[in-house]
Amino acid sequence: MAAWSPAAGAPLFQRSRRLPLVYCVHRLFASQTEGELKVTEVLREKFPRATAIKVTDISGGCGAMYEIKIESEEFKEKRTVQQHQMVNQALKEEIKGMHGLRIFTSIPKH
Repeated sequence: MAAWSPAAGAPLFQRSRRLPLVYCVHRLFASQTEGELKVTEVLREKFPRATAIKVTDISGGCGAMYEIKIESEEFKEKRTVQQHQMVNQALKEEIKGMHGLRIFTSIPKH
């Protein structure tokens, strides 16, 4: 594997989707956006038995679209559509300000 060089990393620091360069660089190193934190907090509250929750802003950081991965015993014996309905219901208020969601649910394997 070749060593990293500033020239190789240049595409990472170019502007994309009209976001300011400073924001793009900040987003590369930030752990979670405010929106991701808020959605994660709501899901933890609504799914206390969840063993894994991952929320990712896939809209470039503006909070319009999120990808949610959640693993919980509460999904046991429920069809996928029912699991997704549970997540949608939990995020009822937050969804009002979103463009869309990608939801992936699963049950912990023992």
